[in-house]
Amino acid sequence: MILPIVAYGDSVLRKETKEIEKDYPDLNILIENMFETMYAAKGVGLAAPQIGKALRIFIVDASGFNEDGEHPELAEFKRVYINPIIVEESGKEWKFEEGCLSIPGIREDVSRKSNVVIEYYNENFELIEETLDGLSARVIQHEYDHIEATLFTDHINPLKKRLIKGKLNDIAKGNIQVGYRMKFPMVKGKH
Repeated sequence: MILPIVAYGDSVLRKETKEIEKDYPDLNILIENMFETMYAAKGVGLAAPQIGKALRIFIVDASGFNEDGEHPELAEFKRVYINPIIVEESGKEWKFEEGCLSIPGIREDVSRKSNVVIEYYNENFELIEETLDGLSARVIQHEYDHIEATLFTDHINPLKKRLIKGKLNDIAKGNIQVGYRMKFPMVKGKH
């Protein structure tokens, strides 16, 4: 089922998230709905807060970054991250233009470390430790931020943030056009 994506300004995006227990009811349906929602919105990652659930889970499918063949390491990069913990971020910081399904129409350069070590449970509740670098590390850091109540706009400099304040307010009020279902915090019933 395609779910509405929660827009910037909704309090769930700033809430502390809860760990998921192994016996969480209908976890497989939640995961399936998250992938369906992400694909419908043409995203590469989606965290539970973005669908209104304050849970420590996010999904990624970054294979779209390899459409031109430039990123073969991402061709099969599709994962479910349950209760993840970033163990280490290392390497040189590098800038890359990021966007977010909860903040449509805004893209800004964000600096992040180039390497990440992450521990998580997959959809079968098997514990995995993974070392990632480059774009895969960046996608993970972006989605991990969501379950830590952080948005990519929190990483941009204060001047840039002031310059986009009006656009952020428009998103919160639902004064934007998007090609997917959204739930706006300041508008009742608008999708």
